[in-house]
Amino acid sequence: MLDHNKNIKIVDFGLSNQYKPGEKLKTACGSPCYAAPEMIAGKHYECLNVDIWSCGVIMYALLCGYLPFEDQNTNKLYKKILSGQFEIPKFINAEARDLMKRILNVDPETRFKIPQIKESKWYCLVREKPDLSQGIVVGKDPIVIDETVFKELENYNIDFSQARNNLMQNRHNPITSIYYLLLQKLKREGTLNVGNRRS
Repeated sequence: MLDHNKNIKIVDFGLSNQYKPGEKLKTACGSPCYAAPEMIAGKHYECLNVDIWSCGVIMYALLCGYLPFEDQNTNKLYKKILSGQFEIPKFINAEARDLMKRILNVDPETRFKIPQIKESKWYCLVREKPDLSQGIVVGKDPIVIDETVFKELENYNIDFSQARNNLMQNRHNPITSIYYLLLQKLKREGTLNVGNRRS
């Protein structure tokens, strides 16, 4: 996770493991949906290789909105991971699609390493466009209040006065999240009425 200054914050050591440089491990750790094939197969694995696989799963989840390998039946889930078969939605661009396939590669020897990831087209594109990560800081950045967006909220059966109160108090909840997403959508479409905007 990142803080407001984009400093990396470690979240959970609950399922971590220790190792010496060059040492291979056989201990299974981590959530099954994020586990690399070699770990599931019970093989001795390179720690960094399995972490890169897990980062590929996270990349997929961030861009697609769901995990590449899912199944309520653990055995079926493992089979999916071991086969390395997953579908990428059509809205994912070619550069991201290519990188996902190279990271979520069942062969740890040919799986992309960190230097290759940093040289990939998608990584370079994201690095060149810092605006991709811009949004609002909860509790700090106020959301613009716009009457056009309030009218759109009626389609979602959201109470007008409750939405306004939440925005005025700079709350972060499902109502303000929907409002903010609609605001961004209307901005992209160029349909916001400037005269209706208030700070």
